[in-house]
Amino acid sequence: MRQSRKETAWKKSRKFGDVKGGRKRPKLADNIFKRQHSFLAPKEGDETPIFMVDNSSRDLFFPVNVYEIKEFLAKLPPEHTENLTHIWLKKMSNKEYEKEGSYQGCFICGSGVNLIVLHPFPTDLKMKFGHRKPSNKTLKWYAPYEPELLYVNNEWVLKWTEEKIKKYYLEGLLLHEIGHQINSVYKRFWSSHYARKRGEDFANNFAYYWGNEIREEFK
Repeated sequence: MRQSRKETAWKKSRKFGDVKGGRKRPKLADNIFKRQHSFLAPKEGDETPIFMVDNSSRDLFFPVNVYEIKEFLAKLPPEHTENLTHIWLKKMSNKEYEKEGSYQGCFICGSGVNLIVLHPFPTDLKMKFGHRKPSNKTLKWYAPYEPELLYVNNEWVLKWTEEKIKKYYLEGLLLHEIGHQINSVYKRFWSSHYARKRGEDFANNFAYYWGNEIREEFK
């Protein structure tokens, strides 16, 4: 039986600047979180996280698969992931991607559900920023994964390889959203602008720290 919208009581994640999680073009339309689905909390005995995988379009792909995500989660302390209930590799149409930009993921919670959404990436491996050069803060975030910064046809682009974008989705994006999940369970930095900023800083620092820990341990 589906829960009603009132029962589900979703707390939105944030746009970049306004939405909790997700990397990293500046503007996202508000309807990106249309309530198209209601998720029920896992039942006792269900293996979590529960994975849902959409088919992507021809021009977009998921850099990581379920097996790789499970293998990566196993590298983290169990308390970091024990409250994570769902991971959704959610499709995006080419039209949505062109409208929303290089939007990669988010965290959503409510009614016993802690959901991480990962969106696909362009098959040409280009993260486009338009006429404005990406900020030093943005470049610093991506720096550990060594994409190439290019200015092509009056547009700034970060050019990736398949290996590098896979590494980023696991060690950067996924860890960032897990940081938001931990924050929502234990700290609840949701209400004010200052609290949301603290939550974003916590998620960034979590990704930096555990990304480095995992790279050191498994290199």
